[in-house]
Amino acid sequence: MVDYVIEFWRDNARTTPADPWPQGCEKVGDFRPPFSPSARYPPAVPHAAPIFQFNSQRRAIVDEVVERVCSAIRDPLHTLNDAAYQEIKRLQRAGGPEYAEWRSLARQLGRMSDSEHRAKLEDYARKYAWDVAGNFDPRVYKFASRAMAPLLGALMSPRSTVRNLPGSFDLTALDGRVLVQGPREHIKKLSEVGTLVFVPTHLSNLDSVVFGFALERAGLPPATYGAGKNLFTNPVLSYFMHNLGAYRVDRRLRHTLYKDVLKAYSCVLIERGYHSLFFPGGTRSRSGGVERKLKLGLAGTAVEAFARTAEEGRPRKVFFVPATINYLLTLEAETLVDDFLQEEGKARYIIEDDESTRVARVASFLQKLLGLDAACVVRFSRPLDCFGNYVDDEGNSHDARGRVVDAVDYVVGRAGRPCRDPVRDAEYTRELGDRVVDGFKRDTVVMATHLVAACAFDKLHRSVGRGDIFAMLRHRDDVSVSRAELAEDIDKLVARAHVLEEKGELVLGPAVKSKSGAAILDDALKAFAGYHTHEVLTPRGADLVLYDTRLLFYYQNRLAAHGLAFDAIAPKPRAKAS
Repeated sequence: MVDYVIEFWRDNARTTPADPWPQGCEKVGDFRPPFSPSARYPPAVPHAAPIFQFNSQRRAIVDEVVERVCSAIRDPLHTLNDAAYQEIKRLQRAGGPEYAEWRSLARQLGRMSDSEHRAKLEDYARKYAWDVAGNFDPRVYKFASRAMAPLLGALMSPRSTVRNLPGSFDLTALDGRVLVQGPREHIKKLSEVGTLVFVPTHLSNLDSVVFGFALERAGLPPATYGAGKNLFTNPVLSYFMHNLGAYRVDRRLRHTLYKDVLKAYSCVLIERGYHSLFFPGGTRSRSGGVERKLKLGLAGTAVEAFARTAEEGRPRKVFFVPATINYLLTLEAETLVDDFLQEEGKARYIIEDDESTRVARVASFLQKLLGLDAACVVRFSRPLDCFGNYVDDEGNSHDARGRVVDAVDYVVGRAGRPCRDPVRDAEYTRELGDRVVDGFKRDTVVMATHLVAACAFDKLHRSVGRGDIFAMLRHRDDVSVSRAELAEDIDKLVARAHVLEEKGELVLGPAVKSKSGAAILDDALKAFAGYHTHEVLTPRGADLVLYDTRLLFYYQNRLAAHGLAFDAIAPKPRAKAS
């Protein structure tokens, strides 16, 4: 796989005498960057983003995380007992050295002194902090920035597939396929006066790569982000994630110590000015719908970071940037919707084997993506401060009436000075979560597949909707609709969507904004054709058979929160800060 990427890059890199990148492409098959550290590079473009100095600060960051975690834990014995119990429970089926280590620790804890508990706590906190800590190599960033389009294919695709993908495979290959919208200049100005925290929706394991492309194309600085350790299995993708600011999150670890390390790491990064990326949904949307309930543990670290810096008399402005990632097709749609339905909405936290782990499926998806215009739209929302207020270009906060307010006032305690207050800050985080969810809803981009699936599923509901959702979905291949009727229904749905767009409640995608229902139907059928395992809508004369009702349900769910599609997902309570 590494060979394919290096050979592809060799064949396609555009070089000049002043840009001698090919000199490093000498160790084919060696698991190293596609250039050697000794190779000469052109002068780097100066970057203000702190992430470009991350490696020189990494040890200091880890030390600060460990000190902060250990000093905040008053009862190390309880914390170690919790970790040992959780890890023994997780590992007991597989056994092995790690299981034996935790069993041994559990037996010894009762005989240890307080100082020994403290020492052991620090050992594990440091182990976890180093495991979490990311890495950033400006040279890898430069290479990835110039070659992002081919990398999207080359990272996971065989050479033969890469060479046959449409387009010229320079950076512009994705420009018509991945569109970037929203107040980019405003966000860029804010990046110069504070720390950005991007909080996008989450549909696919490709989201991190696609969002990184969007940041680069928008001229925004790169961000650190947490990525599940299960995503570090592909050797090439893992290399780039390791070197482009990703920090590893092991979602199998549920004990308090590990969670404290993760939160402290995130908090320290934000305090030091590292722009960050969180997926506040916590995991990919199994239903395909826009997230309505968020997991705000990591987002809460930004509120804590602001309060800490204000408490120390050096308030660092922190800005949240909601964003939506909208796909015409979703790589893992079939696995995700099956998981959603099988668990009745209580999704498993990690799916170990889905389309994103299968080379052939990813290659097929990328071929499809690069063959469709506006196949993905990344849309940034208006930035917010930590308390849900909109901000101007200088980073000043404005309340609901448009008045300028001092964000520091939100964290002033009873003594009249800024301070941290976990209960108060958790409430601020919940309120911020509500504003982020509002942003997701307003900036959802409606695509052809969403509209067609919504109208087709409405036909299914009207035909067999007397039972629950599972009874409806069992009607595969026995409900059909004429093309003309479906196109007419799409026209009506688009008209309703236009009304909502005028109110600022959603965004019609550029590929559907001015098209007729018949043209939108053709676009959706073209997108569906040849990618999913089963046909979604099967032609039968002048009719279309609703064949894969699961996928119709999945794609129509994108519009459910807006009242434009059948809503089988019960309204969610307010977001909880964890």
